[in-house]
Parts: sequence; structure tokens; C-alpha cells
Amino acid sequence: MNNPAPASPSPASEYGARARAWDWRRALAPTGNVGDAVFRAALFGCALLLLLIVVAMFVEIGSNARLSISRFGLPFLAGREWNPVRGEFGALPFVYGTVVSSLLALALAVPVSLGIAVFLVEQAPRALARLLAFLVELLAAIPSVVYGLWGIFVLAPFLREHVEPPLQKALGWLPFFQGTVTGIGLLTGGVILAIMVTPIVTAVVRDVLAAVPVSQREAALALGATKWETTRVVLANGAPGIAGAIILGLGRAVGETMAVTMVIGNRPEISASLFQPSYTIASVIANEFTEATGDLYLSALVELGLVLFLVTFVVNGAARLLVWSVTRGTSGVARA
Repeated sequence: MNNPAPASPSPASEYGARARAWDWRRALAPTGNVGDAVFRAALFGCALLLLLIVVAMFVEIGSNARLSISRFGLPFLAGREWNPVRGEFGALPFVYGTVVSSLLALALAVPVSLGIAVFLVEQAPRALARLLAFLVELLAAIPSVVYGLWGIFVLAPFLREHVEPPLQKALGWLPFFQGTVTGIGLLTGGVILAIMVTPIVTAVVRDVLAAVPVSQREAALALGATKWETTRVVLANGAPGIAGAIILGLGRAVGETMAVTMVIGNRPEISASLFQPSYTIASVIANEFTEATGDLYLSALVELGLVLFLVTFVVNGAARLLVWSVTRGTSGVARA
């Protein structure tokens, strides 16, 4: 007797079996390749680790600032008094000094950085451009404490004798240029920050402009554009990268510590005059953290660090929005 052939499974049962079988390789990589799956999992782990580090930093700083947060609350950000002896702590003078010195640094550094980058990419001979690019990178590598020493012994006396008196004489009717001329204050801090930010912004903008296709320049010149008009086309194509370079410089200015500490005066006051001493968040943490003996004093300094941490997030968020808006506004130019 012949045995009956086994019944073949129905298409419905095969589909169910395949649906129940979970292939981890397919889940991690569309190709189903083991190497691709492991590589994608490793990259995901690196990205997740970065997120965990940021969250852990935020949680740790927040937990150490809990005493100050519970004691002062949101008025801590608007408080103008900083008196550890009486237990009065307010962050507004430090936020003011940080924001004003950083914006002043950008106002001074960005035009100079753009000019240097355009000259290196569009105008300078190759040998000279290579030498100047090396000098720019060298400036970016100088430690901040060296900038601070140079600021104390060279920059501050120069501003006190040759820059601030003429500014006060010509524009003394403005509140920004009133007060005693000492060479130590917000103006000096902004100038030293501008000098430190300029190499960074210049290097990034130079790379952005160099990455613009040569065909864009050739097309503009073929249409009869002048050298300046061709440079404008290049700048329009590199606008997103230029915006990112500016925000990168702003992030460096916001977090700079030693150089600013040595020339800004370190006085927790709010004044419209750029000649008056001021204080930044990073400077007060560096100066007073080792002297904080009380728990509330230490917690207030840690809360200042939390404020600086949040300011960094705001700056990066503004950078993304700025790059997005600039990219959207120049997308048509880039495709032309």
C-alpha cells in the first residue's frame, strides 16, 4: 500500500508562520545583512549614549541646584543682588554680562571673519592664502589664559589710552560710552572674545565658501557679473554654513571663561556703559566655586551652571531655526 503524500501547507498558514518569525537582521537593516545590522545597532548605541550623557548632566546639575531652586524659584533669574554673606543670590547681572559680551564679540568678529574668509577663497593667491589659513588656525589653538594675559598687559592699556577716550569724546552723549575709562570692562571683554571667536568663524566660513561649486562662479562671470557680484552669489550659496559658523562662534563666546575673567572686571552690576566692569556666568563659577562654603552658596553657583546649560540649548535651538530659515530663503538661489 502506498502511503499518502503529506498535505502541503496552505498559503494562509505559510503567511502566519512568516509573520510570527521575527528576523532581527531585517529589523535592524533593510538588506538583512548581519554586518549592516551590527553597524546600524552600533551607531544607534552611540547616538543613544550621547542623549543619555546630556540627560545625566542635566539631572545631576539640577539635583545639586535643588536647594537654590526651592529657596529662590524663578525670581533667581531676575534677581540683581549677589551677596553670599547675607544669602542673597540673583543671576540677572551674570546673564546680562554673558549676553552683552557675547553679542558685542559677534558684532566685532563676524564682519572681520567674513572679510578674511572671502579674501582667502576668492582673492588671495594660493601661496598667500595657505600661509594666512595657517595663521588663522594657529590663533584658534592659542589657550584662553594666554589671551587673558595679553588682554591685561596689552589690550586693556591700548583701549584705555587710544580707543575709549576718543569714543567717549565723540559719542559720550550715548549711555554706552559714559563712565570712568579704566580699560577693564564690558568693551574689553567683548574685544577679547571677538579676537578669540574670529579664527573659528573664519575657518568654518572659509571651508563653506571653498565647498561652493566652481560652476556657480563661472556661471556668474559668464553672465557678465563683476567680481563683487560673483562673490555675492558665492555668499548666497554658502549662507546656511555661514549662519552655522556664526552660531558656533556665539557658543564659544558664551562659554568662554579665563580670558573674559581676566579683563571684564568681575563686578555683578548691570550698567548700560560698555566701559563699566561686569561679570559673566562662566567667570563667577570659576572665581567663586572653590570659595563657596555654605550649602546655599554652592547650590546657587550650581544653579548658575544650570542656567548656562539652558542658555546653550537656547542658542543651539536658535541656530537650527536660523539655518532653516536661511536655507529656505536661499534654496532658489542655490538651485539657480
